[in-house]
Amino acid sequence: MEKAPPTKRPRYEAAFRAEALRLANESHSTLAAARALNIDPKRLYAWQKATQQPLPADPAEAAEVRALRQANKRLAQELEILKKAIVIFSTTPTL
Repeated sequence: MEKAPPTKRPRYEAAFRAEALRLANESHSTLAAARALNIDPKRLYAWQKATQQPLPADPAEAAEVRALRQANKRLAQELEILKKAIVIFSTTPTL
């Protein structure tokens, strides 16, 4: 049984990485962004992890940062829901 020749890993430029990260953040779905750009989702997750700032060393401060990030994410989701509700309720029904 012969082995297939090794394939070369694709190299991505910094501009492409930045655009992929922006798309993942805007769409709120890393998986969907990776599929849209035809790249491996694991690679996009790794790029996101590499760009994140490390949590503070103080456990109390780290817990506060985590709680604030969760609250921020929840509020962003609520805002998106409210935006959609405004569109739905602002349309006038036609009879």
